[in-house]
Amino acid sequence: MADSGAHAAGALRRVIGRKVLVLFVVGDILGAGIYALVGQVAGEVGGAIWLPFLIAFVLAALTATSYAELVGKYPRAAGAALYVNRAFGVPFVTFIVAFTVMMSGITSASAAARAFGGRYLAEFVTLPVLVGALIFLGLVTVVNFAGISESMRVNVTLTLIEAFGLLVIIAIGGWALLTGDGEPGRALEFHPQTGALMGALGGTALAFYALLGFEDSVNLAEEAREPARDYPFALFGGLAVAVVIYMAVAFTATMLVPTERLRASTGPLLEVVEVAGLAFPPKLFALIALLAVGNTALINMIMASRLVYGMARERIVPGVFAVVHPTRSTPWPAILFTVALAVLLVSTGEVGGLADTTVLLLLCVFAVVNICVLVLRRDRVEHRHYRAPTWMPVLGAVASLFLASPLTGRDAEVYLRAAVLVALGAALWLINRVIVGKIDHIDPAKISTDR
Repeated sequence: MADSGAHAAGALRRVIGRKVLVLFVVGDILGAGIYALVGQVAGEVGGAIWLPFLIAFVLAALTATSYAELVGKYPRAAGAALYVNRAFGVPFVTFIVAFTVMMSGITSASAAARAFGGRYLAEFVTLPVLVGALIFLGLVTVVNFAGISESMRVNVTLTLIEAFGLLVIIAIGGWALLTGDGEPGRALEFHPQTGALMGALGGTALAFYALLGFEDSVNLAEEAREPARDYPFALFGGLAVAVVIYMAVAFTATMLVPTERLRASTGPLLEVVEVAGLAFPPKLFALIALLAVGNTALINMIMASRLVYGMARERIVPGVFAVVHPTRSTPWPAILFTVALAVLLVSTGEVGGLADTTVLLLLCVFAVVNICVLVLRRDRVEHRHYRAPTWMPVLGAVASLFLASPLTGRDAEVYLRAAVLVALGAALWLINRVIVGKIDHIDPAKISTDR
């Protein structure tokens, strides 16, 4: 098979193999979602927490087929904006997609910050949730300004820590089954008010947040040895590993902790540890959870600020955001802009609402990506690559639009928040267009467009 992108002078080196790609996908998925949202999902669906995670996996796999085809076809590190740009070639549409992805990163970081300031932090210090979240955002900003960004080594280390915490929960569940503790039958109970169907839909909209991250792996497209061959395996394999872990964790949580207690907790997995027959130090688990939640926020804020910087460098938002600190070499105006938005969101939203806003924004992006893969079928490339069965992107687009619709019972404030954030992007575009004039072209490769 012909190499889909030979190494050239100044290009990134193709050194990442299939196993590392799978680990990267799993690492990007694991994090704040499962540690923070098990209780929120329980509030929607009742005891059958595992079901929304299963449905979310099926729906995410549909969109993953589109990403697998597109990243194999265009192995460049630019993500959704690249695909939209190639499919439609309209600078404003490309920008809105990139900006929407960026905003999803900020809302995701804000949800993680609220989770950080909750029950897990209370194991060490008692603070109001908002105060803990704002202090955490301050620490994230300091790290971001200092110029520390993610690396593959850090990603692998934190992946192992996050996975270890979840394996502890699974081990607790296994022990409970062996000793006859807990109530396994609770896993088949649904919320009495919403019922099975609406509860599953509402829970799925939240559970989808826990599976986000698989799309980030396209940022490694230019460094993968065989992207056309390895990405389908990595995307589907990583999603499968993550959902098996999530379903086991969800089953354990609902088996050992009453639904109302899970629903009321901002650290639901710590509730599992505290009632477990298999002893594990609660403070140690709280630390693991804080690292998992903190990593989600840190990565998202670093990526969001760099994306703003990249768009300013391309002259599609005001150029002030492209200013770099003379000694730290970090885009400090972009950092301040993104953290200001995060502070506003943290101050006005709860974990569930912020997570749901993240999901809503990315579902809209996923719907567009699923349409792009069909439009780009007319664009032939010389190398072989994975081709998604046509029905999967079609169903993926329909499913994404359905989950983004009010039919899932999503609160009106989530739509309002998302609309305001996207409108902010449109306003920045218009202001900049008045300043610099008509924008004829955007190079998506020069901006980092995934969270």
